[in-house]
Parts: sequence; C-alpha cells; structure tokens
Amino acid sequence: MTTLFEPLTIGSLTLPNRIIMAPLTRMRSKQPGNIPHELNAEYYAQRASAGLIISEATQVSQQGQGYPATPGIHSPEQVQGWKLVTDAVHQAGGRMFLQLWHVGRISHTSHQPDGALPVAPSALAAENSGTFTADWQETPILLPRALEIDEIPGIVADYKAGAGNAKAAGFDGVEVHSANGYLLDQFLQDSSNVRTDHYGGSIENRARLLLEVVDAAIGVWGKERVGVRLSPYGEFNGMKDSNPIKLFTYVLGELDARGVAFVHIIEPRSSHAGMQDESLEDTPQTASLFRAVVKTVLISAGGHTPDSANEAMENNSADAVAFGRHYISNPDLPERIKNLAPLTPYDRATFYGGDTKGYTDYLPLNEKVA
Repeated sequence: MTTLFEPLTIGSLTLPNRIIMAPLTRMRSKQPGNIPHELNAEYYAQRASAGLIISEATQVSQQGQGYPATPGIHSPEQVQGWKLVTDAVHQAGGRMFLQLWHVGRISHTSHQPDGALPVAPSALAAENSGTFTADWQETPILLPRALEIDEIPGIVADYKAGAGNAKAAGFDGVEVHSANGYLLDQFLQDSSNVRTDHYGGSIENRARLLLEVVDAAIGVWGKERVGVRLSPYGEFNGMKDSNPIKLFTYVLGELDARGVAFVHIIEPRSSHAGMQDESLEDTPQTASLFRAVVKTVLISAGGHTPDSANEAMENNSADAVAFGRHYISNPDLPERIKNLAPLTPYDRATFYGGDTKGYTDYLPLNEKVA
C-alpha cells in the first residue's frame, strides 16, 4: 500500500514525500511593484519539507492582477524577488513550482493598466463574487470587457513569458492555474463563456485557450515540469458548467495526451476554494469521477485532513495530497503527520495582507516560544 511518505516521481523530478503545499494567496508582496521579498523567502523556506511547494498564484501580466499585493512574474524586479524565494527553498532542501495566473474578470479597474475594465471571455459579471481595490477596499465584481479574438495570442504570450521568467527565477517548474473561476476557467465553463468564435461554443473550443497556454509552458519547460490545476465542481467566483463530467473528461484527456507532469484537482467538497472552513458533505470524489481518465500523477486538493490524506493513499484515489490552510499554521506539516502530532489551528483573520503575524510566526514542534 502506498503511503504519504513514499517518494513520488512527477515528470523528471522525484519528491521525497506526497504531501504538497497548495498555492495560497497571502497578499504580502513588497509595494510598489508586487515584488516578492525576504519575508516571503522566509515563509516558503519554513515549509521546504513539503514534497513540493506550489507558489501562491502569481499574475503573468498587470492585466492579470485582481487583488492587492499579490506577486507578479512579469518584471525584472519580480523575477529577482522570486529568486530570493527559490534560493531559500532550495537551500532548505525543498522543491518549488510557480503557479501562473490571470484573474480575468475577477479584478477591478484600480488594478488594470490605465484603469481599463477587466477582461473575460464574455461580457458577463461573476455572480456572488467580489474582490479588493488596489487600496484594499472591498468591491463587487464589475461587468468585464470581452476579449477580442486578436488579443488572445497576447494572453498566451504573457503566460509563455511568465513561464520563462519562472525559469530565470530558479523555480523547478510551473503550474498553470485553470481553476477557481479565473481566466482560463472562465473560458472553459459555459456559464462564463458564450463566445461564438473558435474559443467558444463546443467543449473543444472552450478548452482551446487552456491548451494553448499549456503548450506554451511546455515549450519553455518541457512536459515533465508543467502541471495544471482544475476545479471541475468549483462554485467560487460564480462558476458553473452544464456538463462538467464531459468537459473535464475531455480536458484531462488532452492534458494526458500532452504528457503533463501532473494534474491538480480540487475536490467537489471544497467547491468554495477555501473561503469557508466547512467542507461540503455527500459530494463525489475526483477518484470516482476522473481517476480512470488520468494517466499522469493526480494531486487531490481541498479540505484534506491527515486522515483523509491517508485514506486517499489507501484507496488509490490520488497519487499525492495538497494541503492549504493547514500549511499556513503548520510549517512542518509532514513531520506532524508522520508523528501523529496535533496540528496548530490557523487564524483566518491573518490570511490576507499584514506582516509576520499569522505568516512566519507559526513554530514547528521542536521550537518553543522564547
């Protein structure tokens, strides 16, 4: 029986365990410029015992930003800032992929170049959703502008440039963020994509942009260092599709055909993307829905506990398990799980923005408060 503490090969990288640090937006980049800095390096290095760290979502362009103080990967200063982080993680023995991100319609004019409207596949606002302005004021989502078809190659180019910058910054690979109602997910799902050109309508057309982005990332990194994150039943940011099984079966088949290193799937029980502590009960598992069509490494994310992670290994519903909120408050999470030690509770009030409090001040088991 496979356990969480057996090595795992993803593409050309061997992980010492199967406990993954999920991408976690923390809004603590240096301003101005959305630049990673020493505090971020300390935070990630503290968590280097993970089998793999996937960075917080990182915008590939200024247009791709939707929240204040989220880091970018599109300026020389950001690349150098991330190099501080990857150097610290590698010195601590860890491995780290950068998550490439464009928020699409989940933005505000204050984040956009020249105060422009956010962009999306179609001019449809996200229901029951909001964000923060550049000065941290809560705001509802605006009606976005639909991307013109001749703009789409530029979006792909931004992802490709971000992948190249991630390599220059010393990452071990990249994850393409196509989950949680952001731009690539908006193109995939028919509640947010009503285009009538070859990026809309059929499943094949709606998946076209994601697959072009994946191909661009593979062109930079090779297939063995590119993963993709999906949320087939995610409701966060107003998402819904009329036939998610058919849609995501097709997408997963295309990703398998490309030989990506892994697919990272958010469980249906965590369809609100970690914005609430309770997981939904009586929902299907990705194993029963998609395991049969996933030939590559499958990472399961969303509301996991040590018990559910061990169960995923026992029943072969995933090859690795990603933890989010528990990684915030337990920098030594693999050691705690291995030793059946209690987990430190997290403080949701310190998730977004701020300084060291709730960020780098959580101690491992073997350290005491002075």
